[in-house]
Amino acid sequence: MGGETMFHQCEVFANEKLLPIVAKMNEQIHLISIKKSMISLVPVFIIGSLSLIPQGLLFLLGTNHSFSIWIIAHLDIISLIYGMSIGLVSLYATALIAYHLANEYKIDGLSSAVLAIFGFGIVSIQDMQNSLLNQTFLGSEGLFFAIISAIIAVEIYRWCLTKHISIQFPNSVPEFVSRSFDMVPICLIVIGVFLIARMTSVWLLGAIPPVLFMKILLPIVGCFDNPFAYTCLKIFQCFLFFFGIHPAVLDPITKTISHQFLAENIMNYYTGLPATHFFCPGPESAFGNFTGTGITIGFVFWCLLSHRADLKKVGKTSIIPSLFGVNEPILFGAPIVMNPIFFIPYVIGGGLLSSLAGWAMSLGYMRCAFFTPPYFGIFLEAYLTNFDVMAIVVNAIQLILSIVIWYPFFKIYEKSYNGSGFNDLME
Repeated sequence: MGGETMFHQCEVFANEKLLPIVAKMNEQIHLISIKKSMISLVPVFIIGSLSLIPQGLLFLLGTNHSFSIWIIAHLDIISLIYGMSIGLVSLYATALIAYHLANEYKIDGLSSAVLAIFGFGIVSIQDMQNSLLNQTFLGSEGLFFAIISAIIAVEIYRWCLTKHISIQFPNSVPEFVSRSFDMVPICLIVIGVFLIARMTSVWLLGAIPPVLFMKILLPIVGCFDNPFAYTCLKIFQCFLFFFGIHPAVLDPITKTISHQFLAENIMNYYTGLPATHFFCPGPESAFGNFTGTGITIGFVFWCLLSHRADLKKVGKTSIIPSLFGVNEPILFGAPIVMNPIFFIPYVIGGGLLSSLAGWAMSLGYMRCAFFTPPYFGIFLEAYLTNFDVMAIVVNAIQLILSIVIWYPFFKIYEKSYNGSGFNDLME
């Protein structure tokens, strides 16, 4: 009875407290725009990561190998790929966020993207030396301020439209000409706002806005790279999914930070320094969501060995998707979601196992990631994130521990299962 009471209280808390928050987050257009933009940036990070592989081969093959000689001869081209991907990621983020946000408001997306880039450049470029731009904040370091700049630029643009701020032309003037001049006063207002922000920041506080913003935000961002905080995050994600709330609702926050950390790791690797951040997209997929959120491969394993034909069928249906990080078939097919007997192995056990790689990288047992590979499946995907054999070892430990943790709960479930699972347990 005590267990059922606790489960009921958790269910009430999720329905009454969490669901309204999640619903608002799913409808919040700024968060929606950020999430869409982070997804759109994935190819940029993949290309930037791929450009590091030739340099990694130099360490493996040595400089005298024929292929190494070819790499050295073409290093300027390889560096160009890196510079145009990771080196300008904040610029791309500014344009994408402004574009998606403008689409949410049903206003011109391309004009919004241009205004956002203009404003971001005004406040983020530190100085110009010999007519060359200082690109410090055009890369990963400016990612958070890119988000703010894009939102501010679009909101100013939308305000100008609501106030009908434009230049009026006679009907005889071609539409494409009048439309171009319509943007002039709006551009002046946007530029003016960002210029005032820059000058105020420099005159009063002695630094441009991104520098001050990063100083304020650094302690908050650093929490995600702390193994204790990371473990709590993984448990919370499992808790959300257990009650049917997809943890992707946290993506606008988590993906922004993880992509920035990945970019910094890539930059370190590119300059010969060790990667320092473990909270990156690659490890999140390969370790944090190993065989799916909550690491449910142990349950799938026992379903395959079950003496019950119906559970065995559930296992057969779920095994292939699980090997590629998709566990919705077992979550909703067993089901695990909303099933009180599985709260401990899924939420607590899954959350702890999901954070195992974070602890391994934080404590120095495994190299931090600098690559986000496609979904190659378990073990291989993990290895490609950092080219460290320990990645395979960590995946193997997660697999074994998942099987061990899920066994007693599966046996209890198997005895009471007659095809409807959750209803039987609640009767």
